[in-house]
Amino acid sequence: MIPRSRPVINESDIARQAGIPLATWRRRDAPAFRQRVASLFPSSRILIYDLAQAHAHLNGLPIPALPVGEHPDDLLNDEESATLLGVAASTVRAYATQGYLSAGTTVYSVRVWTRRDVEERRNNPPGQGKGGGRPPGKGKGPRKAHSYEGDPRLQTAAAALSTAEQASRHHLAAALAHQHGGSTRTWERLLAQASQVSGPAPAVRRSASD
Repeated sequence: MIPRSRPVINESDIARQAGIPLATWRRRDAPAFRQRVASLFPSSRILIYDLAQAHAHLNGLPIPALPVGEHPDDLLNDEESATLLGVAASTVRAYATQGYLSAGTTVYSVRVWTRRDVEERRNNPPGQGKGGGRPPGKGKGPRKAHSYEGDPRLQTAAAALSTAEQASRHHLAAALAHQHGGSTRTWERLLAQASQVSGPAPAVRRSASD
């Protein structure tokens, strides 16, 4: 987590500021640096540090403490957002692609979202109130032709059907679930609905479980 959207820096820029190659910095200086300055995303392979803490270490000064507690401007990566939403990290990325969550921003190749946006999605999940479907108190309106009408995943399922080559529907659904989040069974239903809307897709053979 990047607390309160504070400025950050990665190891490549630290080495550049020190005027030495990154490989040299990592071999010679990184061990001592990492002991004093913790990465803001410990589980990520991309190491990002608080800029003020990094500069303090490089200048031989005491390391300032990071702000404590939660704040709406905290920046969360996909894993932290997933924990807050109670879903998989892949589902967070799918939400951002499908418009169920803001697109977020990229910080040193790490996609992040504000805690404010993630909590708004958590408190207003798709299909429930603000930002997630019909607001409370509104009429039902026109009846849907099917349960997935208007679902952006339906277009993804239709595209997958049109490009699949000799893949069983179950295996195709499993691949879509892995890539976009959600369950394999849900994607099987989406594929079935997509085939009804767009017509049969002869390139896809059905498995015995369909």
